[in-house]
Amino acid sequence: MDRAVRRLRVLLLTHPDLVPPDTLKGQSEQDINAWKTEFDVVSTLRGSGHEVMPLGVNDELRPIREAVESFKPHVVFNLLEEFHGEAVYDHSVVSYLELLRVPYTGCNPRGLVLARGKDLAKKLVHYHRVPTPAFAVFPMGRKIKRPPRLQLPLIVKSLIEDASMGIAQASVVESDEALAERVTFIHERIGTAAIAEQYIEGREIYVGVLGNDRRRVLPIWELQFGDLAQGTRPIATEKVKHDLEYQQRHGVVEGAAKGLPPAVAARINNMVKRICRTLDLEGYARIDFRLAADGTPYFIEANPNPEIAKIEEFAQSALHDGLKYPDLLNRILTLGIARGRSVGVGA
Repeated sequence: MDRAVRRLRVLLLTHPDLVPPDTLKGQSEQDINAWKTEFDVVSTLRGSGHEVMPLGVNDELRPIREAVESFKPHVVFNLLEEFHGEAVYDHSVVSYLELLRVPYTGCNPRGLVLARGKDLAKKLVHYHRVPTPAFAVFPMGRKIKRPPRLQLPLIVKSLIEDASMGIAQASVVESDEALAERVTFIHERIGTAAIAEQYIEGREIYVGVLGNDRRRVLPIWELQFGDLAQGTRPIATEKVKHDLEYQQRHGVVEGAAKGLPPAVAARINNMVKRICRTLDLEGYARIDFRLAADGTPYFIEANPNPEIAKIEEFAQSALHDGLKYPDLLNRILTLGIARGRSVGVGA
């Protein structure tokens, strides 16, 4: 293990419901799936010799300050995806950590803000010559009317939520009536503005990246949809991403993307670095693309601080690149500490 990260005090932040138990004994597969990331990170870091203190954070910042003052962590491992029940507040906790002058893992507040809004992220990367699907945003309380420039079919999503929240087969619409219905669904069920973007027929591609200034692009990964029912579109719905029974029944798997022409792979790698620079992404991130039949990679969204459970695509891609899980987590810690030192915050 890297001497720079030996025996650190690590304060781990997560939602109170996701603070993991000390053992998997007696836990159901469904229970484990909810907090598998937290369990993997805590148990692996402890196995690497670190002292880890998990802290559940919901709607108050005071417990963070109290833990920082009493535990005196060398670094905070940030696994929070929301604050006060709102995903858009995730950057507020990181901003608070910066005010406390404590190093933390993952992305900075600016990168979290720029990546959170799918419309802003697309506009920024498109300006830097990255292909993006045409799109329109439908705010809540406004008339739902498709701009003439936006051609059907479209896929409708929440503007700010991730993890495939609200995405189902009905999300791909082929008429203005279906568009209005799905946008209304997002407004009412998810409670956010909706984005409708050009549906790209093609391969679902994920690319992990590690680093602050100098970035290591991990092997290109692909979500393979297996044996889908006739008429079912290959999209990353909530069921495809999170329903273990559905995945097993239909043979949904993830793995290294095969058969990519070297020029396409090189283009994707260059795009990933450009996107990370444009959106100011640090630490670790995952960039999602749809790869069209003509070989054009379309940027879909950026995910700072993505899922890093041992079995998920980020860790598996790192392992495929020769980076074992304990080494991956220690690298993430090192990047957080290094970023802190670059702005005068020591660990």
